[in-house]
Amino acid sequence: MKVTFLGTGTSQGVPVIACPCHVCASQDARDKRLRSSILIHSDAGNIVIDTTPDFRYQMLRAGIKHLEAVIITHSHKDHIAGMDDIRAFNYFQQQAIDIYASDFSQNVIIREFSYAFADFKYPGIPELNLRTIMDDPFSINGLQFIPVNVMHHKMPVLGFRFGDFTYITDANYIAPEEKEKIKGSKVLVLNALRREKHISHFTLDEAVALGKELEVPQVYFTHISHQLGLHAEVNPLLPPGMALAYDGLEVDL
Repeated sequence: MKVTFLGTGTSQGVPVIACPCHVCASQDARDKRLRSSILIHSDAGNIVIDTTPDFRYQMLRAGIKHLEAVIITHSHKDHIAGMDDIRAFNYFQQQAIDIYASDFSQNVIIREFSYAFADFKYPGIPELNLRTIMDDPFSINGLQFIPVNVMHHKMPVLGFRFGDFTYITDANYIAPEEKEKIKGSKVLVLNALRREKHISHFTLDEAVALGKELEVPQVYFTHISHQLGLHAEVNPLLPPGMALAYDGLEVDL
């Protein structure tokens, strides 16, 4: 099984033209961050977590020609806005794509993409099969996913553990019983928005502390804003076994 980081950035943070750390002008490819998403490639096929506004380009950049399913962490725009572009996979695969999401996220998806769920469906619209994520583990083509419930300020968000890999984005609190689901992972991905305190995201220091608490051998940080700074400046300061993720990073499991 292999996990590819399709995007490690965020819509949060200062405007590009006012970026104080020149991240946008950086020539380092690791600073070119699309919105946060991952691709899981295994015997179960290609599974994507979140369809960001950059979804179409992320799929083209990764050379993905077949998609088995999409899993949604939560319904904020930067995690679902690209769902319309699933229509390309519908066309080539001649079938609907399964979308796994909580009831709350499904309601937002139906509202935001109402034309995909209308009684009369215009030809060529995305074909989506909504599948409800409950608290129990679920499987996609034999690959098991364990939902991890986290909080994004007051909004419930889903993280996921599959095998020895746990992926969590958009969180600033994880309850003790949910941390137990993470323990024993070999790789943990956590959001680390910036250094300054934020109402709904872990800071870099908070994410580092959580990674140490959970004693996961390899921790990657994602959902990085421009305010965190340049990869080459921040990454060397991190503790052993911790690193900033970057677009295109591949992790073999």
